Amino acid sequence: MAPAGDREGYWGPTTSTLDWCEENYAVTWYIAEFWNTVSNLIMIIPPIFGAIQSIRGGLEKRYIASYLALTVVGMGSWCFHMTLKYEMQLLDELPMIYSCCIFVYCMFECFKTKNSVNYHLLFTLVLFSLIVTTVYLKVKEPIFHQVMYGMLVFTLVVRSIYIVTWVYPWLRGLGYTSLGVFLLGFLLWNIDNIFCDSLRNFRKKVPPIIAVTTQFHAWWHILTGLGSYLHILFSLYTRTLYLRYRPKVKFLFGIWPVILFEPLRKH
Repeated sequence: MAPAGDREGYWGPTTSTLDWCEENYAVTWYIAEFWNTVSNLIMIIPPIFGAIQSIRGGLEKRYIASYLALTVVGMGSWCFHMTLKYEMQLLDELPMIYSCCIFVYCMFECFKTKNSVNYHLLFTLVLFSLIVTTVYLKVKEPIFHQVMYGMLVFTLVVRSIYIVTWVYPWLRGLGYTSLGVFLLGFLLWNIDNIFCDSLRNFRKKVPPIIAVTTQFHAWWHILTGLGSYLHILFSLYTRTLYLRYRPKVKFLFGIWPVILFEPLRKH
């Protein structure tokens, strides 16, 4: 976490229960944590195009919701790191819970008939979200949120490993890449928290272009944003395979992965 004594800027005193390691208002007077803010673009823009593609492809609404939920997380995180206000912190952290619940629903409904609804699972996840929201608003303890979020991510990891081990082994590349990218982001998130003082001292001694590369919370955004996007692709690939579509991973501009598919034609 950030040491005390950061400067104030356009948004006034910090009211959030968390203040990360990036120096506040160091780049511009209008953005509290500049790099932690702009790094959220990876969670905002690509999922919007994914949602549009899902709508055009006639995919089930839960996959459209998955993409849009990731965009909401990115927008909430943008607002939080730009302002360091408590209300904006909630706009970041609570959608993380809600989006993961959507991901969990998608992963456990991959092998059901098209457009089916699992009301029991839906009720359980909505109830979980309501309980987490209510408790978190009352206790305001970030560790509680992190533990609840971790439980959801662990559930997704276990389900993904089951699928690539017992159902579709040829999806290991996509599944494990998603997991590996996310875990690398989590590692950098911890380094940023634990070694903040050392990182700040290092940044003072090196050119700005090098200092920027040590903004590990920004890298957490980039890597977990990419990992979450790849997870949606993995979930979508699994689903379309089960529905006997012909999914293929393509790379836009040779860089960004998307899934193209077509329904199986009946003869």
